[in-house]
Amino acid sequence: MNQQVKQRNYTPIIVVLTIVINLLVAVLYFMPKYKGLGDINLTFLPFFNAVMNSFTFIFLVAALYSIKQKNIQRHRRYIFAAFTTTTLFLVSYVTYHAMAPSTHYGGEGILRPIYYFVLLTHIVLSAVIVPLALITVTRGLNMQVDKHRKIARWTMPLWLYVSLTGVIVYIMISPYYS
Repeated sequence: MNQQVKQRNYTPIIVVLTIVINLLVAVLYFMPKYKGLGDINLTFLPFFNAVMNSFTFIFLVAALYSIKQKNIQRHRRYIFAAFTTTTLFLVSYVTYHAMAPSTHYGGEGILRPIYYFVLLTHIVLSAVIVPLALITVTRGLNMQVDKHRKIARWTMPLWLYVSLTGVIVYIMISPYYS
């Protein structure tokens, strides 16, 4: 059965989303915190973020396993689940960092450089994974299988790394949340 898929040009959406998401996260770092909602307790959001990153990691592993089993439908469902949890993470992350004060890592000794290495690689690769994941999924949606496979070989391990290191960063910094 030869399925004909209508080819869509997702490039403008990918470019806009990449710029908006990465710019928004960068601006949050320098922006003063919004204090208009009073004493709303947002301390649950970093844990929620770690949970969403955990689910993303699990969904990506399941998607990888599914495609190795040549189950495209299940692979696609897990990828959409990973996008869903990543989106929930992003909304929560933006909310928290727009309204809560920054938390500084208080660890010492060998853990300090390890934490900053993991954090730095996580941040840099988070910016990179936005366009990679979007390009990869749109090539899959357009059934451009060869192009999808080529970029997925880079996207999958990087996205797995970003989601896993998000959890590791949370675990390492969580004792220092006020």
